[in-house]
Amino acid sequence: MLDYSLLKSKFFLLAGPCVLESLEIGRQVAEYLVKNAPCPVVFKSSFEKANRTSADSYSGPGIDEGLFNLQKIKDEFNLPIVTDIHEPSQADVVAEVADILQIPAFLSRQTSLLQATAKTGKIVNIKKAQFMAAEDMKGAINKCGSNDKILLTERGTSFGYHNLVVDFRNFVKMKSFGYPVIYDVTHSMQEPSSGATSGGTPQYALPLASAALATGAVSGLFVEVHPNPKNALCDASTMLDFEQLDALFEIIKPYCDRG
Repeated sequence: MLDYSLLKSKFFLLAGPCVLESLEIGRQVAEYLVKNAPCPVVFKSSFEKANRTSADSYSGPGIDEGLFNLQKIKDEFNLPIVTDIHEPSQADVVAEVADILQIPAFLSRQTSLLQATAKTGKIVNIKKAQFMAAEDMKGAINKCGSNDKILLTERGTSFGYHNLVVDFRNFVKMKSFGYPVIYDVTHSMQEPSSGATSGGTPQYALPLASAALATGAVSGLFVEVHPNPKNALCDASTMLDFEQLDALFEIIKPYCDRG
């Protein structure tokens, strides 16, 4: 079981492909992370992406196959797992595999979902919605009741219709709540609903990650990775390839050394 105190004391990564397209792609990414990451890693991938721009977009293998494959990756690479849940009914079954249950940004105000997730006793990662202010996250925290194993993730704020911006004050504000704060690097690069799929600007990932770390309020980074993002079935415009991930590793190494 993943020790929450580790996430409070060490710099860490939540990293992996957007959706678990196949076990083989998951294995490729997990192997690369284990061999190269300079800090503790939690493997991230979704068994289902319930919020897609188009009804025709690939949404994942589903909960049964997805959790089966995540368990195999967990066992083979000795990696803890983080994955999204979308409905209260999924909480207990996902908690059998995942070490961290993640609340998607658009669902971060859903009381029953937060309560069911918290009741599993697992670590809860709450992604701040694009329409929420940092201080609004206090309400989400309170909905978790007695479970205080909480992570707070910033993924940008809606600016107009098809743009996201990162308000760096949010990192400092959310850190003051007493929980580790994560910067979701790749999702903050999205350009939502750019045609049939979301677009993105991954060229800004490294400078914005550097800026977020410079606030001194970020305990970890969330980054989606794929061996060949251009061919990915989900978030192809924002995921990083292994070369870009290596560049990110160089940026975070000093923070990993400090713990």
